[in-house]
Amino acid sequence: MNAGFDRIGLGRFAGTGERLARAVMIASVSFGRGLLWLLAAIIVGCGIWMLLPLSRGNSAEPVTSEMAAIATATSGDATAVSPASEAPLPIMAELGRIRISSQTWRRGGLGSKALVTLTLRNDNDYAVKDVEIVCAFARRDGSHLTDRTRVLADPVGMKSRKTFARIPVGFVNVNADQAKCSLVAARRT
Repeated sequence: MNAGFDRIGLGRFAGTGERLARAVMIASVSFGRGLLWLLAAIIVGCGIWMLLPLSRGNSAEPVTSEMAAIATATSGDATAVSPASEAPLPIMAELGRIRISSQTWRRGGLGSKALVTLTLRNDNDYAVKDVEIVCAFARRDGSHLTDRTRVLADPVGMKSRKTFARIPVGFVNVNADQAKCSLVAARRT
């Protein structure tokens, strides 16, 4: 290729094009390999991230003392006090006369939020408001994933029922397949 250029001193320029093409090919191959290594590092990093323990909001932790006080208060003892504040909880004495008659849930917000539809039935002789619910989410096999609470501010009239449609209760784990909501507290109007 550099047949006639050696006599006039331009032989070194004839080989430059070949060397440049070879350098570009080597660079493109090493760039492609670099992208493959980057992709492999991202996949390994995501795998390690998935194996890390869940955050406090999404973990299945044992019942704390505050939740134990709420649980004992809802079992019928209206004068139970929280150990943190030593003040009576704003709950109703007959929480058993309020119940959830039907409930369903679905995903919203690109699959990350839980939207609960439930019907509350109030058999009391007075209206209630600020009904607090807790929804427990579980996997398909029944293992617990997370709990989410929500206060429903709308009043439910005496001896009536009210349907709350698509109430957002919070972010849920993508593995959540089942939900069970229950009443925690309510206030008399």
